[in-house]
Amino acid sequence: MPDTDSRTQTRVTVEREPRHEEVAVVLAGLRAFNVERIGDMGFEPVTVFLRDGDDRVVGGLLGEIRWRWLYVSKLWVREAHRGGAGSRLMAAAEQHAAAHGCIGVFLDTFEFQARPFYERLGYEVFGTLEGYPPGYRQYYLAKRLAPPPPPSPND
Repeated sequence: MPDTDSRTQTRVTVEREPRHEEVAVVLAGLRAFNVERIGDMGFEPVTVFLRDGDDRVVGGLLGEIRWRWLYVSKLWVREAHRGGAGSRLMAAAEQHAAAHGCIGVFLDTFEFQARPFYERLGYEVFGTLEGYPPGYRQYYLAKRLAPPPPPSPND
C-alpha cells in the first residue's frame, strides 16, 4: 500500500531505476540547502595512480575533496607491488590535499582490510558500524593534516 499524504497531495515511491533528471532534482535541492548554510563544498575529485615500468596502473587511490576534507573512497595496490606502495599513495594524496587547503583526511575500511595500515599512518578510528557487512564491521578513520607553513617573507 503506497504511503500517501492527502494534506500535501504527495506519495512516497521506492524506485529501482529512477530517471537521471529526477535524481538530479534531489541532489540539486540538497546542494542548495547545504550551500545556503555552510557555503560551497569546493568539490574536487582526487585520483592518484601507481604505475609500473610499462606505465600500466598497478594501484591507485580514488577520493574527493569537499569542505576542506579529503575523503579516500578507494585504495588498492596489486599484490606484487605491495610493501610501501600504499603508504606512497596515501602520502601523495595527503600532500595534494594539504596543498589544496584541506584540514584533514577521512576514510572507511572493513575489519578484514586495512585498519592497522591506516593507524600506522596516523589515522584514528572515530566510528564503527557493527554488522556491516553481516558478521563483520566497518571502521571510519580520520587524520588531521598539519597546517601549511606560513609564506616566507621573500614570497
